[in-house]
Amino acid sequence: MVLKTAGRVGRFLLGLGLVPLMAWSAAALWFDGPPQRWLAGLLAGGLVLVAGGALAFLRPFRRALVVVLVAFLAVLGWWLHIPPSNQGDWQPDVARTASASIDGNIVTVRNVRNFDWRSETDYTPRWETRRYDLSQLRGVDMFLSYWGPRDIAHTIMSWEFADGQHLAISIETRKKKGQTYSAVLGFFRQYEIYYVVADERDLIGVRAMYRGEDLYLYRLKAPPAQARAVLLDYLKEVNHLDARAEWYNALVHNCTTTIRHHAENVAAGRPFDWRILANGYIDELGYERGQIDTSLPFAELRRRSDITARAKAAYGGPGFSRIIRENLPGGHPPP
Repeated sequence: MVLKTAGRVGRFLLGLGLVPLMAWSAAALWFDGPPQRWLAGLLAGGLVLVAGGALAFLRPFRRALVVVLVAFLAVLGWWLHIPPSNQGDWQPDVARTASASIDGNIVTVRNVRNFDWRSETDYTPRWETRRYDLSQLRGVDMFLSYWGPRDIAHTIMSWEFADGQHLAISIETRKKKGQTYSAVLGFFRQYEIYYVVADERDLIGVRAMYRGEDLYLYRLKAPPAQARAVLLDYLKEVNHLDARAEWYNALVHNCTTTIRHHAENVAAGRPFDWRILANGYIDELGYERGQIDTSLPFAELRRRSDITARAKAAYGGPGFSRIIRENLPGGHPPP
């Protein structure tokens, strides 16, 4: 009797563990399956009925287990082979992919975004070709942008050059016309990943002025040589995406996990930390690891790193990047 009861409990728990696999499979068929909603719904619902029926009625239990796992693996195999594409009716702010060429210390970047924004939806597109001298690279900074709960932020990296130029790169979703971002859809094959290579006035200004986001700016302590290596790794990926699209994924291929990937490509990786996923606390992690200024208590550093008001005030005039950095704690280390 005891063995039979233990067996029933074990089968129940195993069946319960399969529920997330079936839920994901059904969601993948619904979101990423056929464009005809009736057909996607039929496939998703049919999968749930078959899997649920197998678990409830098929005996011995191992047969039901095989049915469910085969169904999951079939959906997973199909899903992993859905091809991303650079061809689409893209929204104008992500219409072009950037690319870069390197000749010694001179980097030429094409399709640097420098839009004139009048509102979140009203703007004058401007795509530029810019040149940067890597021998003049001073360091790299990190922006955190908050639009809601403070557990999650958007992370932007920006490289500073001695001639006053700043090259900002934001890892985002590439949305087609009519699409909006959804945190749920970000876990499926709904958005290609997109590197916005832009002027800071564009990339930071629109968030402060017209999207109502709160922005924080931290000077990273990475020496110029390391900042250069990370930038070159970014540009390598920029060129890769210009040639071949890849999918965005809100869990494993997003704005912060991808930054970590670039950093690990050029330096020894740091241990994984939960704040890499809950990236609203990534500045706290950087403070603990000594990657940003630690001369102030963290709460004071964070207060003084809030550049939202300065970004709004500087948006319409010259010297945007200089103004948002005035009286900012920390600085870049010497070469």
